[in-house]
Amino acid sequence: MGMLSWLRPSGRVSFFHSKDNNLILKKVGKGTKQQITLTDLCRTATPKTCTLNPFLFNGHLQTAWTTVKFDDVPVYYKRWMFEADNPMFSGHFAVDFVVDPFEAPKDSQLTDQERKYTQPSGLPERTAFFAADEFDALPSDDTKPMLVVLHGLSGGSHEIYLRHVLAPLIADGAWEACVINSRGCAQTKITSGVLYNARATWDYLGEEGEACQLKAAVLCASPWNLEVSSVSLQSSWMGLEVYSKVMGSNMKRLFEHHVDEVSKNPRVDIDAVRSTKYLHEFDRALQCASWGYPTEGAYYRDASSVDSLLAIKIPFFAVQAEDDPIATVKALPFQEIGQTPYGVMMTTSWGGHLGWFELGGSRWFVKPVTNFLNLMAKDVDLEAPFLVENPDKAPGHVANNTSNLDVTPKPDFNPMRRKLDFQSALLN
Repeated sequence: MGMLSWLRPSGRVSFFHSKDNNLILKKVGKGTKQQITLTDLCRTATPKTCTLNPFLFNGHLQTAWTTVKFDDVPVYYKRWMFEADNPMFSGHFAVDFVVDPFEAPKDSQLTDQERKYTQPSGLPERTAFFAADEFDALPSDDTKPMLVVLHGLSGGSHEIYLRHVLAPLIADGAWEACVINSRGCAQTKITSGVLYNARATWDYLGEEGEACQLKAAVLCASPWNLEVSSVSLQSSWMGLEVYSKVMGSNMKRLFEHHVDEVSKNPRVDIDAVRSTKYLHEFDRALQCASWGYPTEGAYYRDASSVDSLLAIKIPFFAVQAEDDPIATVKALPFQEIGQTPYGVMMTTSWGGHLGWFELGGSRWFVKPVTNFLNLMAKDVDLEAPFLVENPDKAPGHVANNTSNLDVTPKPDFNPMRRKLDFQSALLN
């Protein structure tokens, strides 16, 4: 966008989706008119223009401003530790549930059991542990929608961009919400040699397909093609010496918090990890060693979700900024999103990486995200099946009915095919 934002303060908003195959959603109520396409719902959820702070007139400034701590969005959490039920990936992870405001206990008030899972520097602000009887007594309020949130690289439930989204949803008590913290994040200790990685979600939405228990999803500033994003970062001074170096430093800091546990993995060369400078070097030294990838490129290709989106069978809405210096526009799935009726990708001409700052400090992306979630939860009949308008338009459909299908090749593209052998991922 650059300096043009001074002359044209309303940024461009674009939508990308299947042109001839809509997903039809049944609205709450009766009658054939009570229907809406996913594309129209996403357009309804999104402001017509993206009007941001003109002083932050490009993606670098928008991204840099995320480090400024002027505003505060109070969201309170109670934490519960879960143990992985797969022995191949043993360990614990923290889930922070959004709760009503409370007076957070001081670190000296933590029990020995709670301190076992917490870094010496203590819990994040406004976060405390559930007492065992308190967690057991939690009610199940199925009349409210439940939002499950995943954070970004080396982040956690404390991140301000998450709280900007959570705050308006929980303000009137209409939503329940929780944040799943990646292993070792949000001031937690890891209890095995397994640290999280970009492959750690197993691309759940695509893996579950039609069996997915979630009803809808939103993805913000996703680096869909990790290899393309990594190459893009390394191709410029700013990308390499600022973004890659900062993210690499953040990961090394996280690594040092857990070095005692990670060092139990005989595949990891601790000195090699400590000598890294950039994110791709860190991934080469730690992630490739931990998970058996020969190169960071192989790791990035296997962990990318650009193909996996084709296996998603619930409505999803992707929100991206075209000047995002980290989740670069070159890595966006423009072709893939056009091949599935289940997804819509909306891009803005500016916004940076999880920035989208407006004058006054509010974040523009919160509007389309929360609007989409509220429309799905309140206006769409989520018990009714999702209807694909033209199922024969999906990839692999029959285009020539005069030919004999029995003598033609039978292609089978599996968007969830992965190269990582779980057996070889088992740590000694």
